Amino acid sequence: MKLSKFCGEDLVIFDLKAKTKDEVIVELVDLAAGSTMIKDRDELLNDIRERENLVTTGVGYGVAFPHAKTRSAKGIVIAFGKSTEGIEFDAMDHQPVNLFFLIAAPEDAIGAHLNVMARLSYLMKSKENREKLLAVSSPGDVLELIDDVD
Repeated sequence: MKLSKFCGEDLVIFDLKAKTKDEVIVELVDLAAGSTMIKDRDELLNDIRERENLVTTGVGYGVAFPHAKTRSAKGIVIAFGKSTEGIEFDAMDHQPVNLFFLIAAPEDAIGAHLNVMARLSYLMKSKENREKLLAVSSPGDVLELIDDVD
């Protein structure tokens, strides 16, 4: 499975303006809402916030996966954002987060949704991959890297 089929160069941002956790979520939802796969931006935002309130998606090592299964998604969408300085995101390791993957999935996409999450988690376990993502400067490089999962 090529994760880039859920993303696209128009769903990558390298200079998040956000300074807070909620601002990150809003900025990434706004980015994702540009996809033809998202039907309702406000519903997606509410669903992502609701999921985030259950337990943080800041997994540590400077990575967060805000996500939701939502009626607002016609298909899986991944929006990627990067913050050079890092943003407080209530991460499990209490460190700022630099790399964000917002994932929106239709409510009935249980298996595919979990597979996307597992593949991104596996990719981000590697310090080398995290460093590569912090260094890349083109959306194409991001897509190439997220497809490079065995």
